[in-house]
Amino acid sequence: MNRHQRTFVLICFDILMVSFSVYLSFLLRFDFDVRPPFTTFLPYVILSQVLLTISCFFYFKIYKRLWQYASVGDILTIIKSVLIATALFFIFHHYIVKYFIPEIIVPRSTYIISAMITIMIIGGSRFIWRIVRSSYLSIQPHHRRALIVGAGNTGSMVLKELRHKPNSEYYPVAFVDDDPHKYMLEIQGVCVLGNRHDIPSIVEKLKIEDIIIALPSATRDEIIEILEICKKTGVKVNIIPRINDLINGNLSISSIRDVSVEDLLGREPVKLNLNEIASYLFDKVVLVTGAGGSIGSELCRQISSFRPKQLLLLGHGENSIYEIELELRKKFPELLIEPIIADIQDKNRLRQVFSYFNPEVIFHAAAHKHVPLMEKNPMEAIKNNILGTKNVAECAHEFNASRFVMISTDKAVNPTNVMGATKRIAELIIQSLDKISETQFSAVRFGNVLGSRGSVIPIFKKQIKEGGPVTITHPDMVRYFMTIPEAVQLVIQTGALARGGEIFILDMGKPVKIADLAYDLIKLSGLDPNKDIKIVFTGIRPGEKLFEELLTNEEGTSATKHDRIYVGKPSNLSADQFATMMARIDELLKKDGSVTPSEVKLTLRQILPSYSSSESLNEATREALSASLEMVATIDRKANK
Repeated sequence: MNRHQRTFVLICFDILMVSFSVYLSFLLRFDFDVRPPFTTFLPYVILSQVLLTISCFFYFKIYKRLWQYASVGDILTIIKSVLIATALFFIFHHYIVKYFIPEIIVPRSTYIISAMITIMIIGGSRFIWRIVRSSYLSIQPHHRRALIVGAGNTGSMVLKELRHKPNSEYYPVAFVDDDPHKYMLEIQGVCVLGNRHDIPSIVEKLKIEDIIIALPSATRDEIIEILEICKKTGVKVNIIPRINDLINGNLSISSIRDVSVEDLLGREPVKLNLNEIASYLFDKVVLVTGAGGSIGSELCRQISSFRPKQLLLLGHGENSIYEIELELRKKFPELLIEPIIADIQDKNRLRQVFSYFNPEVIFHAAAHKHVPLMEKNPMEAIKNNILGTKNVAECAHEFNASRFVMISTDKAVNPTNVMGATKRIAELIIQSLDKISETQFSAVRFGNVLGSRGSVIPIFKKQIKEGGPVTITHPDMVRYFMTIPEAVQLVIQTGALARGGEIFILDMGKPVKIADLAYDLIKLSGLDPNKDIKIVFTGIRPGEKLFEELLTNEEGTSATKHDRIYVGKPSNLSADQFATMMARIDELLKKDGSVTPSEVKLTLRQILPSYSSSESLNEATREALSASLEMVATIDRKANK
């Protein structure tokens, strides 16, 4: 039955019930002996009361409600509608109709009696429907037995949503909550059976298939502790992630999602100095290069909220620029947005953009960042990461931009790959320019960003969804991680802290083993590592190292007034050294097309003493492994003899 058919049926039912209520009120008033002239007036009373009551029901949108979710508020609306309809009929009859036709008499007691009967019949029928519906929606074969962690307002909302949504795959059978006063109490018929430490025993006893964490305002440490307990159960874990969804009334089945690495690595919210940020972004022309990328697009989203005068979205890929433009125009209709398709390697095009728009603040996020790909295509990394950065930075200097913030990477520290080496040279370029420019140049260095393109976490999720195997390069591989919004918030904050020449380092928390992340993701998906999902170690790829660093040996670090941002000392690269370095880069660019990847890497090592290719390290590792295997084979041969 569709919505219009359901509304028609309800209207017909209500017409019958109001008519019956009025008729019954007359019967009760006259002890079931209604005689003329009252029987003559009865059709008039019924018709008037029906029209007014149905009209009030429409006015208060009673027919737009889903009565399987009937609540006290819905009944109060019915009461209000019926009382108003009765009052209107009283006024209509006694001050209009009776004035012209005094013979028509309606006993005053029938108003009260008919109103009470109408409320009881119509309100009661709605609640009876809810009860019948609820009993019908008991656990079905397609339902998964669920345990809700958190018996507060959110947990109650989740229970109601899951119990009554026909497309829900979950059926809550129990709560756990740390409040001892809730123990063994029931919420909508579902009992609170214990606290977080009782989760494993409850899961086993009730054959729970899914755990739903309904604690959107819990701290990072609380969520991690609960997840550690849930991992012991071997069942799938889901979470209600954002308290804003609850504030905005957006809680639905779609809000319940799988636990992600962001939850495992969750941090306390980043605290921003909004006044500082607003002062350098408000009413300014802001340019974001690489605006279609994962970091660039998030920069655009967050910058837009600070009301710049104009936001320039510069990128090489037209599709990604088009998508972020559409998104921003929808969210910020008053913002002046300019999409620009340009290649940062084309300086003439950049000068054209800068001369026309005169950007005052530049966030440079355009870069080639994929380590193995850049090992195979080193000249492309040089052209984009070094030449491209130099072009954008020189245009910022030439056209007197006030600030320039470059997005860098922890792979620029003692680099073992082409990508890291080119980003380190890009850092040196902007630090050298800062010494001669009025523009405040700075760079922000951080580690892996969760969910960015090419990041390991989306790959893990896809591999788990496809049934494995999950591929990891090395069991001891360790990385720093940060979420995209978190990283971008801190990047924007560094723009306010910059005075020129700094390399800002974001507090990434503790480094995490990639293998541990893979194991946790598999277990929290309700699967067993190496049983349901196989884990395969593929070996370190060209250019990779086991541990990433955030500072070079000579940089040191000092605190800023923001507790999550640190600053490294500016480089002491002389003007002559910088000129020599750039001359070698120019030589490589002139040879583009005729130079081999090995020659490019050799030149980079000559330019950048801190760059040591990982190829020799990997070769040494392979030789050591080969020697170990040979030794084991020799021992086995001797033992067999």
